[in-house]
Amino acid sequence: MNNVHVAGVAKELPPYCRETREILPFVDLWLSGQEDRFRRKVLKIFEAAGVDRRYGIMNIEEVFTATSFAQKNEIYAREVKKLGKAVLQKALDKQGWESRSLDYIITVSCTGIMIPSLDAYLINELNLKQDVVRLPVTEMGCAAGVSGMIYASKFLKANPGKRAAVVAVESPTATFQLNDFSMANMVSAAIFGDGAACVLLSSEEDASGPAILGEEMYHFFDATHLMGFDVVNTGLKMILDPAVPSAISEHFPHIIHPFLKKYDTSIEKIDHLVFHPGGRKIVETVESLFGALGKNMDDTRETLRLYGNMSSATVLYVLERFMEREIKAGEQGLILSFGPGFSAQRVLIQW
Repeated sequence: MNNVHVAGVAKELPPYCRETREILPFVDLWLSGQEDRFRRKVLKIFEAAGVDRRYGIMNIEEVFTATSFAQKNEIYAREVKKLGKAVLQKALDKQGWESRSLDYIITVSCTGIMIPSLDAYLINELNLKQDVVRLPVTEMGCAAGVSGMIYASKFLKANPGKRAAVVAVESPTATFQLNDFSMANMVSAAIFGDGAACVLLSSEEDASGPAILGEEMYHFFDATHLMGFDVVNTGLKMILDPAVPSAISEHFPHIIHPFLKKYDTSIEKIDHLVFHPGGRKIVETVESLFGALGKNMDDTRETLRLYGNMSSATVLYVLERFMEREIKAGEQGLILSFGPGFSAQRVLIQW
């Protein structure tokens, strides 16, 4: 059996940082034409989101300035290239890997549009080899960081002695809609932030890091309306159905138990939960399901508090926290994220 290992994880933050309390006056000003009750409600959503600060590719004044899709996307493309290069280089340096040793590069982003995709630029910027296999993952939202790991794992399983990088770079800030006063836009503005992460994987015989025991996707039928973007003239407009937490609750046993059973384990044997912090409500929903089994989600909650939800990159921030610890051999972790489709992506790892 050809083993695939998670060799390392790195993160990179955009240049602008703001505390939630610093954002509130801008939100208040933005909503000044709205009903007073609505304004108070939105400010409460920001205060109760469980996000203390977030990072951005543009400063706060720019975020609250009406710009066209073209202008926002131009900032997105420029900054995503910088962040992608920095995070991939950081991950390679941490691992002591040469850029030309990569056989497979997967780039993940859904918050802007670039053709050619980010991976094409990284090939030039970091002088990757000319026959590197590249794959952009573009329309899978929050689940895509784990999707990228699943694709990399399948490639590496089939190809012993190879290396892969998954680079997730997101800027939900670039999708913020100034003239959309829907609850979906309010909630997403309250929870999202920008960020980049890179995970390196290897199928080499001497590879270090936790081994991937199994990886699978789970798709909810007839749930395409739950989450995503509408493409409008002003950019990417958030779709976020309030029914998401209850849909997760309902499907949860089918998502978790058969998957773990297939790999001869169970939720009782999972020591570490690497869960994507979609937002406070989703974290609370999953915590109530896992908490009963004595599992904690402190790292998920802490990642949300420190950075907000950075779409596909966020779960990799949670994973990095575990990768930096001394974890005993034999302990298992479950990586889990949800995204548009609606779908759940799962990866089972063992140290």
